Amino acid sequence: MAGHSKWANIKHRKGRQDAARGKLFAKLARAIEAAAKDGGGDIEGNATLAQAVAKAKSASMPNDNIDRAIKRGTGEASEGVVYEEYFYEGYGPGGVAFLVKILTDNRNRASSDVRVAFTRNGGHLGEPGSVAYLFDQCGYVLVEGDEDEVMLTALDAGADDVKDAGDGKFEVITEPSAFIDTRQGIEDGGLAIEQAEVTYLPKTTVPMDADGAIKVLRLVDALEDVDDVQDVYANFDIPDEVMEALDA
Repeated sequence: MAGHSKWANIKHRKGRQDAARGKLFAKLARAIEAAAKDGGGDIEGNATLAQAVAKAKSASMPNDNIDRAIKRGTGEASEGVVYEEYFYEGYGPGGVAFLVKILTDNRNRASSDVRVAFTRNGGHLGEPGSVAYLFDQCGYVLVEGDEDEVMLTALDAGADDVKDAGDGKFEVITEPSAFIDTRQGIEDGGLAIEQAEVTYLPKTTVPMDADGAIKVLRLVDALEDVDDVQDVYANFDIPDEVMEALDA
């Protein structure tokens, strides 16, 4: 989920993700399995798999779960399911743009579930291409540490930009192709990584008041509850004080 401050959103979602850890791990395993099936089980030779594994490790997914997912994808453990990846695009309350990543073995089921989530929560699906142009794909690493040390280490590792996210956290932005090397360089520099993934960040944002924020986050919750939804990206801008009030 992307908005005004990705770190603020991560904090806001953390409690819910902890409560739904089983579902989260199942989604991460599905992404790993699909990547291994498409490109093989060698992490160094399969960039998509490397990204999926990095995201799983950032979520503290156990190594045994990761290994089993890779083996299912390569056929070593059992016959894996064939998954299809694609995106749905739409609008939520207040004109917020939504980009929803799907990974499914049943497109009809996914389509129905996503459509219901939108329509029941004040949104609607759009045509392909209707909102994708509002987002840039990039590598994202959330790092904790001293500002100067983070800045120097990240830029030396290949980062394009470093942004202060507050609370001693820094958002490191990279090109998707540089994500793995940048993440590794930050790790090698001894810095603590809180989150790491290839994501979609909005080029422009839509400001939200408290009422709008509640409605938008309700739609995000509904979409994330769909088993076939891997990720939800949106271009809302929720002020820090509103996020703090919602957390409280």
